[in-house]
Amino acid sequence: MKTQRVLVVDDEPKIRMTVRGYLEADGLQVLEAADGPSALKTLSADQPGLVILDVMMPGLDGFEVLRRIRRTSKVPVIMLTARAEEVDRLIGFTGGSDDYVTKPFSPRELALRVRAILRRTDLHHDETPTDTALRFDGLTLDPDSRTVHVDGKGDVDLSALDFDLLTAMAGNPGRVFTRRALLAHVWGEDFFGDERVVDVHIRTLRRALSDDASTPRFVGTVRAVGYRFLARPLT
Repeated sequence: MKTQRVLVVDDEPKIRMTVRGYLEADGLQVLEAADGPSALKTLSADQPGLVILDVMMPGLDGFEVLRRIRRTSKVPVIMLTARAEEVDRLIGFTGGSDDYVTKPFSPRELALRVRAILRRTDLHHDETPTDTALRFDGLTLDPDSRTVHVDGKGDVDLSALDFDLLTAMAGNPGRVFTRRALLAHVWGEDFFGDERVVDVHIRTLRRALSDDASTPRFVGTVRAVGYRFLARPLT
């Protein structure tokens, strides 16, 4: 995989230094920003391949920085959160963050998540376009253009990770996926951490698709097991 730049945004110098050490050990280039305005300026000037963004920063907090990033860029973003309620707030960002890590966190785990996202990004960039669109009753998904349409309307705005999650399930309609199976498909076999990350992204995915969890058209819950894709394939 080619060398990638990662922007680490946190107002605590010790956290930036620790994360930098682990990422550089993985062969990545690391940029740093101590606040929101500096992060946005660095993003515009240096165009990193991924952003690690702390939520709780003075002045311009991580949520507002994320909003501004998403106005112009689909760069993958991993949020660093300190409280459970911040995870719940992230659910409101349809097409927002690609992953989250709660503090205190394992730097090794964070580095693995960074690698997993960058690996998927590189694979998508290297693919040769083919006619591989998946068509279902009410939904069309094109892995090559990474677009999703519901009921023939405009593109659904999905984060890179939510798109990959939908693709994994839609590629096997009707199959029941456990959370661990989805983690392996989307986050990678080397993922370790809280399986709740799957639930968070299922909720953002449903919100983006306007899919009511109580009467779902696309993503169904299999109680105590996991999730499955419900829509009927079109021949």
